[in-house]
Amino acid sequence: MVRTLNNCPAPAKLNLFLHVTGRRADGYHLLQSVFQLIDRGDVLHFSIRDDELIHRSTELAGVPADSDLVVRAARLLQTEAKKQGKTPGADIAVEKKLPMGGGLGGGSSDAATTLLVLNHLWQTGLTRAELMALGLQLGADVPFFLFGQNAFAEGIGEALVPVNTPESWFLVIEPGVSVPTQQIFSSMELTRDTKPVKISDFSGAQESFGKNDLQVVAANLFPPIADAIKWLQQFGGARMTGSGACVFCPFKEEQQVDAVLATVPPQWKAWKAKAITHHPLAYLVT
Repeated sequence: MVRTLNNCPAPAKLNLFLHVTGRRADGYHLLQSVFQLIDRGDVLHFSIRDDELIHRSTELAGVPADSDLVVRAARLLQTEAKKQGKTPGADIAVEKKLPMGGGLGGGSSDAATTLLVLNHLWQTGLTRAELMALGLQLGADVPFFLFGQNAFAEGIGEALVPVNTPESWFLVIEPGVSVPTQQIFSSMELTRDTKPVKISDFSGAQESFGKNDLQVVAANLFPPIADAIKWLQQFGGARMTGSGACVFCPFKEEQQVDAVLATVPPQWKAWKAKAITHHPLAYLVT
């Protein structure tokens, strides 16, 4: 029985577009988006414990262990394991590389990696669909990272269909602000009636398709986002991902990204990433 898995990737995502098409009676917004996995993310390390303790061995500024999605994901899966008569525990270390409040799905991806790896280490045997149902209890983005591949998303982000996306490189700018998702979605300025599209509409247009309905609200509330978008748009179709704050621009060739990266103003942290087609840990579950 394997007791340890180290260097487990939790890749980031970019929203190639993000439309708000309505609102449910319970207040949740109806969305359409394409989720794109990239080859940059957090890294997690797992070891089985001989007691039932779920222990996060790293300190994360501003994130108490009990409220961390990683710990909550482990405890959620632990409840399922106990139904099988198992009483597993785990030590979990988290190397944060993605900014919090960046719209890159970092916390959700960490939670998904936790579910994938502990389902494997604890031998709980849950299927991908079962893990996705658990993940939805933690947040609307978590099922995507468990889905395992790039996807056209609808509903609150949980209705997923595989989609082919272009081979791309991305330059990503962190504008230096953390955006509370709830603040963006509760804004009176948010467009909530964008006309729904079909997956075939995206497939024909790809990178130039659509917009991010949350971008105008976030850019108005956080001027550094607007500044980063304006600067990056001189090189291509720059836009914000998720509810912010990170801004990205696609490029066809790595050398194009490198050339622009060398000119990014020093007040911003910036980096490059490559589009990937599948989650690196998708093989752990069926």
